[in-house]
Amino acid sequence: MKYIATLLITTLFAATGAEAKPLKVFILAGQSNMEGHAEVRTFDYIGKDPLTAPILKEMRSPDGTPRVCDKVWMSYLTGPYDGSANGEGLGKLTAGFGARGDQPTKDGGKIGPEFTFGISMEKELKEPILIIKTAWGGRSLNTEFRPPSAGQYKLPKEIQELWDKHPQGAHGIPKAEDRKKWQDDKNAASGVFYRMMIEHVKKVLADPKRVCPEYDEKAGYEVAGFVWLQGFNDLVDGTTYPGPDQPGKYEEYSRLLAHFIRDVRNDLSAPKMP
Repeated sequence: MKYIATLLITTLFAATGAEAKPLKVFILAGQSNMEGHAEVRTFDYIGKDPLTAPILKEMRSPDGTPRVCDKVWMSYLTGPYDGSANGEGLGKLTAGFGARGDQPTKDGGKIGPEFTFGISMEKELKEPILIIKTAWGGRSLNTEFRPPSAGQYKLPKEIQELWDKHPQGAHGIPKAEDRKKWQDDKNAASGVFYRMMIEHVKKVLADPKRVCPEYDEKAGYEVAGFVWLQGFNDLVDGTTYPGPDQPGKYEEYSRLLAHFIRDVRNDLSAPKMP
């Protein structure tokens, strides 16, 4: 009887181990809206609308302080908009992983999409989650986040024709003798933040336990999703995109985004990443 009980306990433990699931990893990336500029002091306003009041209850602990998600861990790479002084914020998900300016490792008192996203995922999955966030304000897809397979930046045909008509330069148009430097600068800036993003994600995934103590090496991890929140700098870029009345204004953005999705999946060896 004692042997049977021991065997049963051993079997139960083995079954539990066999059911261990890969750590769910979500990647969040983009510009200022992904950074997040909503301050904690504004939370009360969410409770004034009956539609959003239930969300506020989930954002706060019983004592009224911002909720800390016990099953969600953050690695957040950010810094000044030019990427000159990046730093990593770490810890369990709570308020404070929003925009941080030139103090990237310190709680900035703000939230971005990661806060309610993480709360929702924790509620839905009921298992450990790792969120890797990379965000900097004022960055475009056509230049700073430009994916490698998109090729070198080129002026649209209609913009090139406009520049050709103004060799002496005009508002927003460099002089002919300055255009090589303009293109060289554009090439130098192209893809810089894409590479920072990919390098950081790979660094975190090389040692998930550094960020998420509950990571089970035997179970591994799964890149379960990628969230992209970006677009304003492309919206206002009149050099890259035709005027508002032109047909196909954002065809180039669509092309770049398709390259971006394919390149991220390829660079992270996650061909089915949603």
